[in-house]
Amino acid sequence: MSTNRRATRVTIHLKNINHNLNCIKTLIGDNKKICVAVKADAYGHGAVNVSKRALEWGVDFLAVATVPEAIFLREAGISAPIILFSIALNAEIQQIVKYDLTPFVADSDYVKIIRNEAINQNKNINLHIKIDTGMGRIGVEPHKTAALAKLITESENIKLEGVCTHFPVSDSSVQEDIRFTENQIKLFKETVNTIKAEGIDPGILHTANSGAIIAHPDAHFDMVRPGICLYGYYPDQKMDKTTADFKPVMEFKSKIVFLKKVTKGTSISYGRTWVAPEDTWIGTIPVGYADGYNRLLSSRAFVLIQGKRYPVAGRVCMDQFMVNLGPETDVNVFDDVILFGPAPEAPDASEIGEITGTIPYEVTCNINKRVPRDYKM
Repeated sequence: MSTNRRATRVTIHLKNINHNLNCIKTLIGDNKKICVAVKADAYGHGAVNVSKRALEWGVDFLAVATVPEAIFLREAGISAPIILFSIALNAEIQQIVKYDLTPFVADSDYVKIIRNEAINQNKNINLHIKIDTGMGRIGVEPHKTAALAKLITESENIKLEGVCTHFPVSDSSVQEDIRFTENQIKLFKETVNTIKAEGIDPGILHTANSGAIIAHPDAHFDMVRPGICLYGYYPDQKMDKTTADFKPVMEFKSKIVFLKKVTKGTSISYGRTWVAPEDTWIGTIPVGYADGYNRLLSSRAFVLIQGKRYPVAGRVCMDQFMVNLGPETDVNVFDDVILFGPAPEAPDASEIGEITGTIPYEVTCNINKRVPRDYKM
């Protein structure tokens, strides 16, 4: 429990990590490995606490985007395999080897630098080849993959542990996108076969992000890489929600700190964009866009107080915003306010994302570090 007693805070419901992993296991079966994405501080949920809970449940790998993220986990005492999703700078290779990280590789120069540093430190490092089958971000071209695999297997101090790719539209129900993902899966299989044709074991095959875990079971292969579904959300809100009962892990909340009755015609907040349509009670909440409560929620979002929704009134400020409580109210100063979370009546990060024109990933990632995190077991 944090010693910071600020009214605005986040509660992380760790039991929902277990629940969501159980949902994933139901979708993929018992014989698949799981690599959980804990990059970006576990999408704002807290990488150390989420990683420890996921490892206790039984996941096989953790995954981060940057070397400092991985070092943070290592220095917190986490010894589990950590995959590095992004390409590191040459200056970071020494740390990749020192901290026993497992990098994605996509070209021979990068492989050679890692190999030379592994030899220098007298350590053995596992590598995963990333194939670009259509994401267009990082990855070796399919026709060059076998040669890259051969370089790794013929080199000292490095080992080919896995081969993977990534899907840009696996969460889409649009037929063109479904075909695109199916073609990626087909190309991945063909490329893996070129590795096998060289007499090389490709190791762990993994391609499925959250969308593919849910919608493309033929992409599950040996391991899956859940991201947003681990934290309780479907990657696309148009997906069939009956597939799995994911539960949001993050609850963003605050309190009413000031109440006032205003008369009809009174304007509220910057720009005077909201004017009271009648005599009404206004509640002030000490959270704003500096905390991650987006300014685009101004006069558009709702919060939950005592089991009832109330609308945001006027522009969200940097550190505060107001809600319209109506002409009569039972709301009191210091009542809890749920901004989003797992409660059925409350907004969730998907609803917030729809209002602001983004996705739940960004909503949870954007909760500022000045907001304390409490971890509920």
